[in-house]
Amino acid sequence: MAQSNKLSKTERREAARKEAERLRKIQAAKEKRSRRILIGVVAAVLALIIAAVVVIALQANRTLLSDFEGATPAGSDLNGGIPIGADGAGSANEGAPELDVYVDFMCPHCGTFEQINGEDLTQAAADGEVTVIYHPVSFLSDYSARAAAAFAEVANSAPENAMDFMNILFANQPTEGGDGLTDEQIAEFAVEAGVPQDVADTLADGTYAEWVDIATQQASRDGASSTPTVLLDGDEWGGNWNNPGELLAAVQEAG
Repeated sequence: MAQSNKLSKTERREAARKEAERLRKIQAAKEKRSRRILIGVVAAVLALIIAAVVVIALQANRTLLSDFEGATPAGSDLNGGIPIGADGAGSANEGAPELDVYVDFMCPHCGTFEQINGEDLTQAAADGEVTVIYHPVSFLSDYSARAAAAFAEVANSAPENAMDFMNILFANQPTEGGDGLTDEQIAEFAVEAGVPQDVADTLADGTYAEWVDIATQQASRDGASSTPTVLLDGDEWGGNWNNPGELLAAVQEAG
């Protein structure tokens, strides 16, 4: 007798179950591949976004000094500032407020600013209460440029004497519109401020003259087109620096 090719009901159910399981596994594999592809795409997109953000951030932080390859004062920043902390020029007081001051050594208002606030800021920086970031610019004259370059040299080579040198230059500030102090006079005042003679002898070389020029252009880009311009923690300070003690009080309050 010939054997029947018909499947029993139980066998058909088992075959259907196996086929359904096979199809389920195929679908699961497809979904797993899809998830991997999706994860890969998302990761690639995130990587591109992060890279774009990094590039934008780096570009936003670039200044005219970013690619400058000439002589640069030690510790100076890319906006042409020279920080003054407890350890002198080129140092910063960690965690303290930052006070940016744009000065032109020929500017009479800068001279008044230093006369009123110089001692306070020198002491506050020495005490760790603030990092004073001086931006020596040359808006007014050749003397402005020579004095700024000399200050940059002292800040680099005799950092502990930088503030005293600045104060003595402003105490002997020449009349605006004139020729200014000679290189010899600048060197003499440097020695009077405690700068070693061998450093004072190099001030006329103008080692940092190009840096001062570019830093001055950067100052204009940053909106500091007049002097003195004062920023406290990045924002232009709206107080009255002509009022003795007011700027110091603002610095101490910011701390």
